[in-house]
Amino acid sequence: MSARIAWQGVFPAVTTQFREDFSLDVDATATVIDGLIRDGVSGLIVCGTVGENTSLSRAEKVQLMEAAVGVARGRVPVICGIAEFTTAFAAETARAAAAAKVDGIMVMPALVYSAKPHESAAHFRSVARATDLPVMVYNNPPIYKNDITPDILASLADCDTIVCFKDSSGDTRRFIDTRTRVGDRFVLFAGLDDVVVESVAMGAVGWVSGMSNAFPREGETLFRLARAGRYAELMPLYEWFMPLLHLDARPDLVQCIKWCEHRMGRGTWRTRPPRLPLQGDDLAHVERVMDEALAKRPVLPEVGLPPAR
Repeated sequence: MSARIAWQGVFPAVTTQFREDFSLDVDATATVIDGLIRDGVSGLIVCGTVGENTSLSRAEKVQLMEAAVGVARGRVPVICGIAEFTTAFAAETARAAAAAKVDGIMVMPALVYSAKPHESAAHFRSVARATDLPVMVYNNPPIYKNDITPDILASLADCDTIVCFKDSSGDTRRFIDTRTRVGDRFVLFAGLDDVVVESVAMGAVGWVSGMSNAFPREGETLFRLARAGRYAELMPLYEWFMPLLHLDARPDLVQCIKWCEHRMGRGTWRTRPPRLPLQGDDLAHVERVMDEALAKRPVLPEVGLPPAR
């Protein structure tokens, strides 16, 4: 079923922009999205973890989906995250996503509840049945406490609309284990920034990236070099990028990514409570990482990106 989609390359997990009173700023989010597309990213994830999905009402999620589709205008695929407490709520959001005409959905396990493997499989299957949209299964056991193993994924191989697997476990062996079980049945996506090159080496053809919000050209260049096997050119860029990419693996990744994005003039640092602004040692660390990165920002190898803005 992987022939049904052409998802590959870097899909930033787009940040959601808020005003000072924490109300949703759709226009500012649309500006962020347009900037990412013009810098050459290959796709977009809205309402993902970095997009603060669980801090949004369903009406706000629909607003963001519609805005992203309107801005993208078919230039890149738009995928919407589905992160809900129950299977029924997730199915309702999936139907709303179809009505908003997104290109696919990225489904997370049922939140809060620590599910048994067969319950996780049933959740994904039920949400997939709620719509004809292609589905990306999202595995992030450090954050969501439910591990979608290759065995669980293999049990979903008969579900035609489940076409893609995004793994954020950090264990790149999962890609090989999945292929061993079901061959090329699923398109494989990296989900954790600081193992992206290793994930590509193990078969990932796409990357849902957090830090590419702040550095989209660097992210897309890194990924294209990895896909092309241009490791001599890739390694200096990866070594420069790694302190930034590590920020994607922290519990406060959203605050870190938004702060870096703000520093680059691409969005605001503002997050909705319960996420609070970085402070103290955490803020000092991110500031130091950004200072060092900008002082040594590399000249990028040619990989076919549009001219820099």
